[in-house]
Amino acid sequence: MVIKSETRNAMADSTFAFPRVRKEPLNDAKHVRNAIARFDQVRDVSDDERDEAFRRIKKAARKHGVEVTERSWRDLGKPGTARRSSDEPRPQAAKKELYAEAQKRNIKGRSTMTKDQLIEALRS
Repeated sequence: MVIKSETRNAMADSTFAFPRVRKEPLNDAKHVRNAIARFDQVRDVSDDERDEAFRRIKKAARKHGVEVTERSWRDLGKPGTARRSSDEPRPQAAKKELYAEAQKRNIKGRSTMTKDQLIEALRS
């Protein structure tokens, strides 16, 4: 996982999650996972730079097949999945939990919906 100095120095700034400080390269799946794990250890960067770094990480994660469940960099390192508002359904919830929430909200057609359809209806 360690990149040799000459290789790292030759990498374009755009290869890094934090290009200004050249931290957290995103050149392969291992480094993307590492950038996620060490995100909060990067110092001397602004919240705007963290926003941009998280966008870069999500893009690299898609490219390299790494799953990112968090919706914000503020959720990285938190136990469980990404924090969600109490009104938003959890995709990992059982269908009967989703159905119960749809029933509580009086969503029409819920009895014939699939789990994915219930999730989508609850998000609306």
